[in-house]
Amino acid sequence: MMTVLIAEDDDNIRKGLAEILGNEGYTTIEAADGASALAQFTASAPDFVCLDIMMPGKSGYDVCREIRASGSAVPIVFISAKSEEIDKVVGLELGADDFIVKPFGVKEVIARIRAVTRRCISTRRPPELPATFAIGDLAISPDELRARRGDEVIELSLREVKILELFSRNTGVVLERDTIFDTCWGEKYFPLSRTLDQHIAKLRKKIERDPKSPEIIRTVHGVGYRYDGQLAYG
Repeated sequence: MMTVLIAEDDDNIRKGLAEILGNEGYTTIEAADGASALAQFTASAPDFVCLDIMMPGKSGYDVCREIRASGSAVPIVFISAKSEEIDKVVGLELGADDFIVKPFGVKEVIARIRAVTRRCISTRRPPELPATFAIGDLAISPDELRARRGDEVIELSLREVKILELFSRNTGVVLERDTIFDTCWGEKYFPLSRTLDQHIAKLRKKIERDPKSPEIIRTVHGVGYRYDGQLAYG
């Protein structure tokens, strides 16, 4: 799992971002001020950081300066209500990788976070993810968070890549729900009863030729799901 530090003093925005990123497959760490953000950064070594600019005590700019002064090249995304061009310039000059302005839409946040994730994976691929793998009639590129079927390109979340990799690695094996959750969500995650079904249904809409008659991820009623191997379409 990739870990994201979210430093934001507004509880609703911080928790909203944590929910968005959690649904995408990231582990999140939260901080409500700059000093806490630096402490969390040192203690947890996150894969990238989302920083609000205006926070109590140390600002997001201050936090960014100290992270970069430590020699860390961890990706940093500023998320702030400040929208003046000079603020973006200052943030980027301090070493930020991107700048998202409030209010923002969920799709915008996801698109920008996925772009940062691609850069992270390309330079520091998690050991459990191969460079490429195949499932069904799809070629999966974890570095890109994308699948390809001929000329068709399918955008994937980090969690969707992990789910597909798990099935690819266990061809013909019925994967129980707890196994999928432990591998793709983490052992400490306590899901709602329909969480996995909802994620699989969403994934099927992306990757199956006919989501109502899935050929890649099959349901094994009362147990879990199974992938039977490569597909050959005429």
